[in-house]
Amino acid sequence: MIYCNYCPGYCCYRLEGAVLLLTAADINRLARHFRISDGEARRRYLENRNTFKVRKDGSCIFQARDRMIRRCTIHEVRPDQCRRFPYDKPCPYLEREDLLEQIQPRIERALFSLSPRRDEA
Repeated sequence: MIYCNYCPGYCCYRLEGAVLLLTAADINRLARHFRISDGEARRRYLENRNTFKVRKDGSCIFQARDRMIRRCTIHEVRPDQCRRFPYDKPCPYLEREDLLEQIQPRIERALFSLSPRRDEA
C-alpha cells in the first residue's frame, strides 16, 4: 500500500475500545526478533495478555518517536493484524474525519515534543 509508506502511523494509536489482538505466533516472532523467550516478550511488551502496551498518548510502544514516516521499529516482525490492516479496504483514517481528528493531535504533540525549541537552537 503506497500511502502507508508516507503515513505517520495513524493506526498505531489505540482508540477507545480498540484492541490489537496478538496471536501466539505474533509473540513468538517478536521474541525471536529480540532473542528472548516468549514469556519474557509477554512480560516486557504485552498488557492484558494479548495486546501491546501503549504510551500515555495511546501510541504503540514500538512506534519510533524520532521520525515522521516509517515509524514501526519492528516492521519486519509486526503482528498479523498490523500486516493485514486496512483489510483490503481504503484506510479509514483517510475516509473518516472523526478518526483523524482523534489521532492527528496526538501525532502533532508527540512530534512537537521532539523538535528542538527555537530558543535552544
